[in-house]
Amino acid sequence: MPLKKGTSKETVSHNIKTEKKAGKSQKQSVAIALNQARKSGAKIPKKSEK
Repeated sequence: MPLKKGTSKETVSHNIKTEKKAGKSQKQSVAIALNQARKSGAKIPKKSEK
């Protein structure tokens, strides 16, 4: 199922749930959903290395 395009919390949450149903891990699902939001124009910074 294709991911929704958009930057809202609801869209990101839906995309995470979609990826989880597809069998991906929680971390990977979040990364994919946030990447999709970034592509849609969201100002979400990448994870910083410590």
